[in-house]
Amino acid sequence: MSAMHSLRLGRTLAVLVFSCSFLSVGYAAIFEDGEARRAILEMRQRVDAMQQNSQRSADDARRASEDSSQLRRSLLDLQTQIETLRVEMAKLRGQNEQLTRDVTELQRHQKEIATGVDERLRQFEPLKVTMDGLEFQAEPSEKKDFEVALAKFREGRFADAETAYTTFLRQYPRSGYGPSVRFWLGNAQYANRSYKEAIGNFKSLLASAPSHARAPEAALAIANCQIELKETRGARKTLEDLLRVYPQSEAAVAAKERLSHLK
Repeated sequence: MSAMHSLRLGRTLAVLVFSCSFLSVGYAAIFEDGEARRAILEMRQRVDAMQQNSQRSADDARRASEDSSQLRRSLLDLQTQIETLRVEMAKLRGQNEQLTRDVTELQRHQKEIATGVDERLRQFEPLKVTMDGLEFQAEPSEKKDFEVALAKFREGRFADAETAYTTFLRQYPRSGYGPSVRFWLGNAQYANRSYKEAIGNFKSLLASAPSHARAPEAALAIANCQIELKETRGARKTLEDLLRVYPQSEAAVAAKERLSHLK
């Protein structure tokens, strides 16, 4: 209840008290003393009751006002808390997005590392190689060294090729490339006019791998070296052996031609 209402109640009560005083004189004249006193007491009781009701109403109004103020403060506090939570949630979303980016970057980095490790491991894993009809396992470095030496031979760098093949045989004595290496080493030595050394490597190929795809050519190459060394008798025998052992080879066709020109 408002202050204006309380003021109005106070004025009403004052009027009632004045009326009671006035009436007390009138009642005294009309009624007997006992009845007058009872009437006055009843009137006072009514006034007291009205005052108590007015006081209770004022108290109720005050409490309602206080409750309303408390409610407003509670609402303001709640709004402040909601705003604080909104700010915290925005921060958490930002942190979550950053964490997601960090995790993605970490996964990408780990994948790159794993890929690099796999590539480095593959550099040391044996490779399946097919050379001159033979299939075998070779180390990556072994395959690379053979290809480097062969490239030198094809470029006409016969001295470098001879050195590279000689080094290869020393470094990889059990290599599946062995017969092919001896064949190309012998050809490099033939080109360098090291005929005796070339014959030695061609014969090593025939002794270790007589069924090798390069064996007929190696036999023909031995005969060519012998011809260069003026070993006609030896060359004739080598060519005849070639025709006997490898009669269906292309080298046999060349051997027949060589024999026809030997005296």
